[in-house]
Amino acid sequence: ALLPPKSEGDAFAATVVRAGGGAEATGSVRALSEDGGTLGEAAWSFAAGDTQAVATFDLPLELRNRIARLEISGEASAGAVVLTDERWRRRSVGIVSGAPVEEAQPLLSDIYYLRRAIAPFAELRDANAGDEGRIAALLEAPLSVLVLADLGTLSGADHERVRQWVEAGGLLIRFAGPRMAEQSDDLVPVPLRSGGRALGGALSWSEPQRLAPFEAGSPFDGLDLPADVTVSRQVLAEPSPDLASRTWARLQDGTPLVTAARRGNGTIVLFHVTANSDWSNLALSGLFVEMLRRTVALSQGVAANGGEEPVGPRRDSEMLSPVATLDGFGRLGAPPATATAIPAAGFDETVRGPRHPPGLYGPASAPRALNLATSELTLTPLADTPGIAERRGFSGSAETRLAALAFMLALALVVLDTVAALWMTGLFEAEKIRRRRFAARILPVLAAAALFLPATTADAQNAIDEFALAASLDTRLAYVITGDPETDEVSAAGLSGLSRVLRARTAFEPADPMGVDILRDELAFFPILYWPMTTGQESLPPEALAKIDAYMKNGGTILFDTRDQDRAIGGMVTPGTMTLRRLLGQLDLPAIEPVPEDHVLTKSFYLMHTFPGRWDGGQVWVEAAGNDAASANDGVSTIIVGSNDYAAAWARNEAGRPIYPVSPGGERQREMAERFGVNLV
Repeated sequence: ALLPPKSEGDAFAATVVRAGGGAEATGSVRALSEDGGTLGEAAWSFAAGDTQAVATFDLPLELRNRIARLEISGEASAGAVVLTDERWRRRSVGIVSGAPVEEAQPLLSDIYYLRRAIAPFAELRDANAGDEGRIAALLEAPLSVLVLADLGTLSGADHERVRQWVEAGGLLIRFAGPRMAEQSDDLVPVPLRSGGRALGGALSWSEPQRLAPFEAGSPFDGLDLPADVTVSRQVLAEPSPDLASRTWARLQDGTPLVTAARRGNGTIVLFHVTANSDWSNLALSGLFVEMLRRTVALSQGVAANGGEEPVGPRRDSEMLSPVATLDGFGRLGAPPATATAIPAAGFDETVRGPRHPPGLYGPASAPRALNLATSELTLTPLADTPGIAERRGFSGSAETRLAALAFMLALALVVLDTVAALWMTGLFEAEKIRRRRFAARILPVLAAAALFLPATTADAQNAIDEFALAASLDTRLAYVITGDPETDEVSAAGLSGLSRVLRARTAFEPADPMGVDILRDELAFFPILYWPMTTGQESLPPEALAKIDAYMKNGGTILFDTRDQDRAIGGMVTPGTMTLRRLLGQLDLPAIEPVPEDHVLTKSFYLMHTFPGRWDGGQVWVEAAGNDAASANDGVSTIIVGSNDYAAAWARNEAGRPIYPVSPGGERQREMAERFGVNLV
């Protein structure tokens, strides 16, 4: 199983766990983007007896923030997949201090404390306010959060840049200080009084204030308050009707410590104390780190609100509806009908099950990921169950040949039929009676044979001629008649739908498809045959095998479709594959290989790299490139083998609507299946 990843500085680590100790094992974890592209791959390795292994990704910030899914390579299971959301995004934070360079002492400066607090969970970019144009330089690159420490008033150009950046969705965090206490601009969440407020000291009657407990709805709700954190000076907010709704943290006397407000699509947050230890010892505590961590997390869209509502995390009463869920094979798709919404308050503690399957919940623009495995997951081997269960390995089922028994039974029936026929003709009666009865019975039979035999022969010849005319006067696609009515209907509808696509998109205008009988019909009229596999198809006689061999050696192409990718589990041989082997086991077929990247199937009309049908994921095999036949046919393979049930994906009714659903990719997958059909023809 794969556990949710953790950030380790600039690295991104995913933990792989297994049940019990075992032998050495290695593998890799892939990081995928939202569109399925591979962003990176990290190796993991189990030593003998280990139950945990770590795969560490070292990706640039831009690539890391695009990760939408982690999965163990080669494992098709929901437990081997981790979906990521905004909580795993690492954001860039720009820091600007108002203190001149010559006054800034490294261990006492605002930047020192801010860097130490923010570095564990964000990428830092800092600048000094005395450097001309550094704020503009920070905002030119992608930036999630801008932190301004004791900058009372921004210059005109910088003020306009910061205002536009915030209104476009940026998060501005400001810290107070002597400069802001004297004068501030309008890029603050609440109006401020000038001069500030001093608590404690020889000239003050008041004592330094401690922090009041965080209120419900505040981003800091749930954080522990150290008893030794006090504030000795702060900038005060002017009283206003909306001051309470914009306050995230207060002192025990009720005055604001942290305020915030929406500005356009962004947010402005103000800490009413300095970022260092001049006005408060908050910067010396672990609480300072956690407050900044939660504040920076708001830039990720986790707690985005609209309008004039207080800024903060999702309300506890908010319900997060399922957007997409994982099935047992780790495929992300539409949620089932049994999936229900999850309260935001207990999202991480949700019990996974049919009502709450793993997947994405919440608004589509910023969903939350619910994974099957949690960070505390441990796997325990299944205990022995003596007398109840028996452990066995997978093994192929043995075939029992019944041909000899069937021939013996048929021979016995022939003998019995012969004896019965002789008895009915009177062979065992008197000679005279026998002759009369024989003559009376044989003459009508001979007369009927004389009447119907020529007509039957003529009808058969006419049928052959009509088939040849229909197949030769117009170019058509053809399918092999299997004898199963349902399968043959799907084949006919599928090739009819593909013919319609070819007429609409290409210069090729095929007539309606035809079904062919391998034993009876001529195959040379058709450029390509679609042959679906069914378990009821009988083995082919030598003359049929010779006909197929001649067809392929003369340039014909046959698409063998086992149609059972949905039943392919763990490399086991499927019924369709067994039928294919049985039918063609005696043919002199060329060597085949998976479709190479530069094969003609990938570029004959559309550029393609996957070849889905009604199902997806099945391997498509073609004639190996080194064969003489493939070279003689300009790379066109005479044999193509797939398992994705292509005819069902192509099939449409008379109104042009699809007949069968495709899984898991929906109509996009059907479009890719039709493109494969165009490339095939």
